[in-house]
Amino acid sequence: MITIKKIAELANVSPGTVDRIIHNRGQVTQDNVDKVNAIIEKYGYKRNILASNLALNKKFHFAVFLPKYENLEYWKSQIAGIEKAALEFGKFGVVLDYFFYNFNVISFKESFNKVMNFDCDGLLFAPIFHDESVNFLNEYKKKNIPIVMIDSNISSNQEHAYIGQDAFQSGYLAGRLISFAVKNERQVLIFKITREIESTSVYLQRINGFYSFFKDHDELTNFKFSEVTIKDSGINQLNTEMFSGINSVFVPNSRAYIVARFLHENNIKGVRIIGYDLLKENIEYLNKGVIDFLINQRPEEQGYMGINYLYKKLVLQEPVENIHYIPLEIILKENYSGV
Repeated sequence: MITIKKIAELANVSPGTVDRIIHNRGQVTQDNVDKVNAIIEKYGYKRNILASNLALNKKFHFAVFLPKYENLEYWKSQIAGIEKAALEFGKFGVVLDYFFYNFNVISFKESFNKVMNFDCDGLLFAPIFHDESVNFLNEYKKKNIPIVMIDSNISSNQEHAYIGQDAFQSGYLAGRLISFAVKNERQVLIFKITREIESTSVYLQRINGFYSFFKDHDELTNFKFSEVTIKDSGINQLNTEMFSGINSVFVPNSRAYIVARFLHENNIKGVRIIGYDLLKENIEYLNKGVIDFLINQRPEEQGYMGINYLYKKLVLQEPVENIHYIPLEIILKENYSGV
């Protein structure tokens, strides 16, 4: 790689003149600008941005706007990945500022206002509430700050990056898994266990993807579908009648263990269960053979890559792909590694 000193020698100017041209500051004659730019174009000079930032002791503040993670294993894993990235990139000037919200709209809106009033260079965001998140993104675009979303991807007028699973395809995959090795009539229950009003894009897209698999495979005429919705606080509402005649259960979020625990405690066998995420309780019932498949979202990787995206885009000033889909990883009892 050619240096500023070498460019100066070739252009017969001082290194200071080359530096002023590269950084577009100070008075320089057009003749020298043309000579220096021609040499840069020929030899491919690239400024060491990282060294410049370190020399200037420059700080890059990234806002992290996520749900509160206490007692929520999935979001703890996201935070673990984020903090791993913070430790790795902190020596290059990256500073994280956290804004957490509870799983309700009021708390989200309170944090919404705090994030809007916070001055930062980039934003990592998990849009749990769809409509409110769209409003937030439309407002935030006025800041003209890079945004990367994890866990859920939603459409808005604001250009943003996304790191996570293709939710529709993961639901489609769940449909395929349920269809395997089925010859007789199959009663499928979509079991929705929600916290408040589950309106996240990822949740709805999974369900749409699940149904789309069977629409695309109309030869599978032996499948019948029903749905049950209960609040997370009302899991004592489960009863054996819900599972009468049911052969398969699809849980479109991380709460498959709730259904698995009920079936296990009531000695209800022969029901295939498919859910999401390697939570400890899900793994417990996977190992017991009650849960058949878990689709892993790799939350720690999502968190790490979200900060890594902002680091590359803002600190290194490198081009970065705006969409990065986490591979759809199918976990069974037989291939769970325990890590």
